Amino acid sequence: MALEGLSYGWLIVLAGALFFVLEVFSPGFFLLVPGTVLLIIGVLVILGFDIFSSSYGIVAGIIIALLAAIVTVFMYSRLTPGNDKPLTTSMDSLVGRSGMVISPADEETLSGKVTIEGHIFSAKSKSGKIPEGTKVKVIASRGVHIVVEEE
Repeated sequence: MALEGLSYGWLIVLAGALFFVLEVFSPGFFLLVPGTVLLIIGVLVILGFDIFSSSYGIVAGIIIALLAAIVTVFMYSRLTPGNDKPLTTSMDSLVGRSGMVISPADEETLSGKVTIEGHIFSAKSKSGKIPEGTKVKVIASRGVHIVVEEE
């Protein structure tokens, strides 16, 4: 048999490593937690702690797995960004909002920049040139830019 000299502890470690590899292609920390737990249990089995042979071993394995999962979730949660919700914008979500011109906007080019709620957007004016520092209102959203007019 091909796996004759291979301990099942190494198979558990291999499964944990596979979870890490799969996480690379599907990020979100969903596979890192079970992968870390499998790595820890696999290493314990390799080191001689036989988790699967007795009822005490099974209980100890469950406790170790739970503790590893809790610590892993805590540690990985420290890596994620804060509680800020991501900004989601659709074609119409900016219409009606007010902002400030930070780079002059005109009706011909997309060189104008407007800040709305801390985010910067490329802008055109509805008509004429709108100078920097002018308060504006979004009247339309077209592709990757907004159309504004003075308030």
